Amino acid sequence: MTLKTRPARRGFLALAACCAALAATAAVAQPQAASAPAGKSSGAATSYPERPIRLLVGYSAGGGLDAMARLLAPRLSTQLGQQVVVENRAGAAGVIAGDATARAAPDGYTIMLGDSSLLIAQYLQPHLTFDPVKSFTPIASVFTLPLVIVTGNRFPARTPAEFVSALKAAPGKYSFATSGVGTVHHLAFEMLKGQTDTEVTHIPYRGAAQIVPDVISGQVPIGVVSVAAAISQAKAGSLRAVAIMSPVAIAGADIAPLADALPGFDAAPRLFLIAPAGTPATIVDRLSEATGTVMAAPELAQAAAVQGAVPAYLPASAMVNEIPRESAMWGKVIRDRKISAE
Repeated sequence: MTLKTRPARRGFLALAACCAALAATAAVAQPQAASAPAGKSSGAATSYPERPIRLLVGYSAGGGLDAMARLLAPRLSTQLGQQVVVENRAGAAGVIAGDATARAAPDGYTIMLGDSSLLIAQYLQPHLTFDPVKSFTPIASVFTLPLVIVTGNRFPARTPAEFVSALKAAPGKYSFATSGVGTVHHLAFEMLKGQTDTEVTHIPYRGAAQIVPDVISGQVPIGVVSVAAAISQAKAGSLRAVAIMSPVAIAGADIAPLADALPGFDAAPRLFLIAPAGTPATIVDRLSEATGTVMAAPELAQAAAVQGAVPAYLPASAMVNEIPRESAMWGKVIRDRKISAE
């Protein structure tokens, strides 16, 4: 009996040893599996990007925002190793492109170059289909597009301080032209009026093309336009660029900041990259880092200056707070100045 049971005993011991080895292997493997970062997938996110990326723009081809997108796209393509394709979804001051971006899959293959108008929209369009803050994941800030206050050569001011003094000295005498009600140009001047307690009548134009000629001819005394629209005529002496509505100087443009008269004044529209809400953090970080590399190139600043833009890179981590802050700033101007869409 004893001799017959020994093989069985040896088999049992071998089986027990095997089970113990398997248990040890599982114990070692378990901590490794648990160490994968929470909320970050190791599949598509780590190999991103694997195909071209759409960069939506909410304005027509040939416009200022489109030009900035086409400045960024080829440089981002180089950094990411995949083509970044600009796609124009014009209409409603960027709202159509915003809606398309908000509805896109959060996989990093649809992103948008947005601007401050997108943040303003929620206060003037009550039936907006998305939330400009909650419906997107910020990637990076890329540029600011400072605005310029221009006047005819007969206007009694040449500096920001003289301009503010002229408005205060003649309540209701002057008017200012912008590209429309609720545009960032309009709100920037309303911010100025609120801070100086001045009365100036708003004249909304259907676009900006006619503003500079009408300021030159004296049809309207004051205009708020982009640097690109004003600089050539100002250098030619056809009108005065009295103040830039940003504390940051523009290369090649000798225009004093309004902050010289109103310390801290900054109403420069911001351009930023966003993705649909829920885009994985690994993908957002990849896009943000690539954008930072692109924005650091000196030649980019030179190319941007032609469009009146100033590089203003902020990473995704900073834009998480910056977008809500700017949105709230414009919302306060709209409420305080009692502005509504016409």
